[in-house]
Amino acid sequence: MADDIDDKNLNQNSDSDNESHFSDEELEAALAGFEKEFADEDANKADASANADSADAADVTSVADAVNEAMADVVDPSVGFDNELAGLLGNKAKIALIVTRIAAADLLAAFCQLSDISAECIGSNQGAIAVLKNLDGDGPEAAAKDLTTVVSGMAVVLAVNRADKLEATMYMQGEAGQTFAPPVLFNSTPRFVEDLMLGIVTLMQLKSQGFEVVNSAELDHDQAMEIIAKHTKQGRAGRGSRIE
Repeated sequence: MADDIDDKNLNQNSDSDNESHFSDEELEAALAGFEKEFADEDANKADASANADSADAADVTSVADAVNEAMADVVDPSVGFDNELAGLLGNKAKIALIVTRIAAADLLAAFCQLSDISAECIGSNQGAIAVLKNLDGDGPEAAAKDLTTVVSGMAVVLAVNRADKLEATMYMQGEAGQTFAPPVLFNSTPRFVEDLMLGIVTLMQLKSQGFEVVNSAELDHDQAMEIIAKHTKQGRAGRGSRIE
C-alpha cells in the first residue's frame, strides 16, 4: 500500500483545529468574569447581606453562561457532552478508520467479524474502509493489530483523529510501521475518507448517498466465512476469482 502513496509534503489547515479551543476574546471574557466575582466578594466582606449574596450568584451565573456559550461552538450536542469532551481532550478518538485495498465492504466486514472488531465497512473501488466503533484509549490501534494478525499478509493504514490531531500509520502482521502525513494518505484514498476524518460528512450521510455499508456486528461467524468463501477462488466454483 505504501507504493500507492506519493511521498510529498503538504500543509493542512483545518478549521476544526480552531474550533476545539476558546478564542482569545472568549477566554479573556470568562477570566474577567471570575476576577469580577472575586473582587465583588472582597469588597463586600464587611457587609454580607442578602443583596450581596444575590449579586454574587448572578456573577457566577453570568460566568457559567459565558463558558457554556463558548463551549457550544465546539461541542456537538448530538454526540453528547461527555463523549465530545473526551474527544477534545484526546482520551477518546473522535473518529478512527482502517483503510484497506479490499474492494468489497462485506468482505472487510467479514474479516472484522473474525477479528472481533466492531465496525461499519464502506465499499469503494479504491479500497473498502472500516469505520471503527471502539474509540476509547488505544482501541483503534488494537483493532489494526488484530485485523492484520488474523488476516496474515494484509497491510492496512489506521487513520485516527484525536483532539483534532490526525495520524496515519501502516500496520502489517500485527505491528505498526510507517507513518504518513494525512494529506499524503488522502491523495490515495476516496474523497469521503478525508471528509469523515475532518467531520465534513457523517456515516449516515454516506449511506443516504448510496454507499455500500456493512456492519460487522450484524454478522456471525458462519456468515463471515460464507462471505469470505464467496470472494475466494474456491468459493467461485473454479471461475478463477481471487479475494477482491
